[in-house]
Amino acid sequence: MIFRTREILVMQRTQLINSLRGLLEEFGVIAPTGRANIEKLCEQVHEPDSPPSDNAVEVGQVMLEQINLCQDKIEHVEKKTLQAAKTDEEARRVMTIPGVGSITAMALQAFAPDMARFENGRHFAAWLGPVPKQKSTSGNSILGRTSKMGQRDIRRLLISGAMAVLSDRTRNGAAEGSWMARMLASKLEKLIAVTLANKMARMIWAVTTKRQEYRKPNLTAQTV
Repeated sequence: MIFRTREILVMQRTQLINSLRGLLEEFGVIAPTGRANIEKLCEQVHEPDSPPSDNAVEVGQVMLEQINLCQDKIEHVEKKTLQAAKTDEEARRVMTIPGVGSITAMALQAFAPDMARFENGRHFAAWLGPVPKQKSTSGNSILGRTSKMGQRDIRRLLISGAMAVLSDRTRNGAAEGSWMARMLASKLEKLIAVTLANKMARMIWAVTTKRQEYRKPNLTAQTV
């Protein structure tokens, strides 16, 4: 219930931001895409360099009020989600995995079946969907495009979490010789994110079935 409520509010916020952007574009006001740049749109509504019509300013201000209202509600829901996750032992274990936050942890509680149903982490990752399709030819396994089947809510959250981890590693630098460093040196970011999301899914299965917190891999063992 909480997860779906947040999804609806985020969708409404996105629609309002896109509508406001479209309104201002009609008057030549363009800001970079992304929610982080909403402040630039706010400035153009409240103190425009080249004022649009009074009606456009009024409509823009109404949209801003609704955007702020959605944002307040989203933050309230996220706060409740975090509180719920902190009181759940299984959610706390899952949140020790880099890139997995309270939203993903509670989405797993809501949409994932009992992990004991899966023989191993690979089977759970396959159920979610962030794995390449496989074709067999003459006994050889060929990897194709990533499947869009599976549980899309959890898959989307894992990929978003993977992108956040990648952003952090790109900004601060990945450990020399690590899997992440090798991937960043040769692969596209989106491909790495999907691959990392797949690894995160396997980690989730492991910490859940073994009832242990995530332990950072030993760097020395990785570089041998």
